[in-house]
Amino acid sequence: MSQRTSFYKFISEEQREHPFASGKLTGLLLEVLSACKKIAHLTGNGELANEAMGSAGSENVQGETQKKLDILSNDLFIESTEWCGYLAGMASEEMDHCRQIPAVFPRGRYLITFDPLDGSSNIDINVSVGTIFSILELPEGVEDVKDEHFLQSGAKQVCAGYCLYGTSTMLVLTTGRGVNGFTLDPSTGDFLLTMPDIKIPVDTNEYSINQSYSRHWQPPMKRYIDECLQGADGPLGKDYNMRWVASMVADVHRLLCRGGIFMYPMDQRMEAKGVGGKLRLLYEANPMSFIVEQAGGMASTGYERIMDIEPTALHQRVPVVLGSSNEVERVVGYHRQA
Repeated sequence: MSQRTSFYKFISEEQREHPFASGKLTGLLLEVLSACKKIAHLTGNGELANEAMGSAGSENVQGETQKKLDILSNDLFIESTEWCGYLAGMASEEMDHCRQIPAVFPRGRYLITFDPLDGSSNIDINVSVGTIFSILELPEGVEDVKDEHFLQSGAKQVCAGYCLYGTSTMLVLTTGRGVNGFTLDPSTGDFLLTMPDIKIPVDTNEYSINQSYSRHWQPPMKRYIDECLQGADGPLGKDYNMRWVASMVADVHRLLCRGGIFMYPMDQRMEAKGVGGKLRLLYEANPMSFIVEQAGGMASTGYERIMDIEPTALHQRVPVVLGSSNEVERVVGYHRQA
């Protein structure tokens, strides 16, 4: 029998350290895990699930073509969590507006934002994808949940995590007391603690960026990547490797495991369109920043700490630079100089 700690035991022991804890966050997380197991099963079928593959023939609020799996995963997440009594509302990258918990179900004190299937553009070629989520508290005195109640800075997150659907299914989670990773045991259905107290190395020689867009970058980002490419003979004095999966969950998981810096910077095309960046603040940038900071890393737009941003829209976008602190600080420094 495995001697590893189950997620339920781990989170229950954390709860006991807070004598006034109600157990409601624990209950909500267990339902989130149930949703992620169902999505893992759905994505794991791949081409065998013909009805789930391919384009849905629709676009989300950001104007991106939706995959059938995007919609199915979104529906699975809603169905698995809305009934549990711990939520007041939810917001998804795939929905135009927030969803208030229907009156037929009991209401709770939490709000959840989620990207049901990050990296879904790669699902047809069997690349790792994942679910990202963030949990907030409902403001006091609110009865009718609206979009505006989700517009809270990342610093107010109660919990953030993601499930990675790869060669194994992994949950990575923070409740503000460090970061821990759990692997799904398919024989029992339990998530078991396999990566306790994750720490990101402060230094790295690995960066993750879509370099095909380099001609559009702002000068500070061009400077940093140019210096990385010069290797040991350049001003940074070491050789770098580039890695790019085009699935944020997979790219961030890699840097949590071995260090690195992940960047999706502002570029001239985004500026011309008047959008603030590529990645969504509430569904991607905030939860990943919370995780990275709790693991000892940094997360910035290049100009400011991501979790200090006061959101102005449900689907707001921001540039993202996160990972090993010394490298992120270098990129931030170049932006300050510029």
